[in-house]
Amino acid sequence: MSIKDQIHQTVTGNPVVLYMKGTASFPQCGFSGRAVQILKACGVDQFVSVNVLEDAEVRQGIKEYSNWPTIPQLYVNGEFIGGSDIMTEMYQSGELQSLLTKKA
Repeated sequence: MSIKDQIHQTVTGNPVVLYMKGTASFPQCGFSGRAVQILKACGVDQFVSVNVLEDAEVRQGIKEYSNWPTIPQLYVNGEFIGGSDIMTEMYQSGELQSLLTKKA
């Protein structure tokens, strides 16, 4: 299975997926930490987090998959939402909370 197929299977097979640096319990950068905090503030306790620092192929592959150059990257119901800046804006407007309540 290619990296692209592996990523596609992960993002489409789980309602909420966060590709990040580190883990949800131990983020390795401030942006990933903020993304986890935002998800928790939205009441999302169960989500799949993928540590891109563990696999360089996944780290590069997710950037190509989404055509987005930075990490973290949030996916909800298979759809790419954005990074921590977009998550912050959507959280502040209430848009992210309503999107996350519609998750499978």
